[in-house]
Amino acid sequence: MTTTVDSTGKVWGYGRISTGSQDASLQEDALTTYGVDRIYIDTISGARAERPQLQIMLDHLRSGDTVVVWKIDRMGRSLIHLVQLVEQLQQKGVGLVSLTEGLDTRTEVGRFQLNILASVAQWERDTIRSRVQAGVDAAKARGRVGGRKPKLSTQKLKMVKTMYDSQEYTIKEIADEMVVSESTIYRALRER
Repeated sequence: MTTTVDSTGKVWGYGRISTGSQDASLQEDALTTYGVDRIYIDTISGARAERPQLQIMLDHLRSGDTVVVWKIDRMGRSLIHLVQLVEQLQQKGVGLVSLTEGLDTRTEVGRFQLNILASVAQWERDTIRSRVQAGVDAAKARGRVGGRKPKLSTQKLKMVKTMYDSQEYTIKEIADEMVVSESTIYRALRER
């Protein structure tokens, strides 16, 4: 259930730059001008899932707080991730303001914009899923099966079984001869 956001809490700023050579001052200046109580900045690629400063800020948020970002793409690594973060904020009763896009989830228009973003994210998930399934189906039609190629060819598999049945070789010796791990040999013997 979504909690209603009031505006009596703290105002937290979040920014992100991709590399140490980039400068966060533009974001920091905009957040300071807005009047945030504290700013958290991550220096990490947008594609990376872990964002330590974002997580610290999320851990401090309380109902009634507001998170302010200079630009919405600074917060989420993808549209899907962004929508998940915003939903997490809403569940805590925390508003989100993006200065560049003029998004403010504390308002009716902002919540409407968020619903559009969520719909686009769902469409993106469905499209990706459809593309992946189409690729799998096409590969199967060409006779390809997904997954890793077997480490032992049919000929080597027969050799493994012959060596094992002779009881002249240990599993380690068979693995060394086939240049695979012992677990591969055990698995091959189990499956015969």
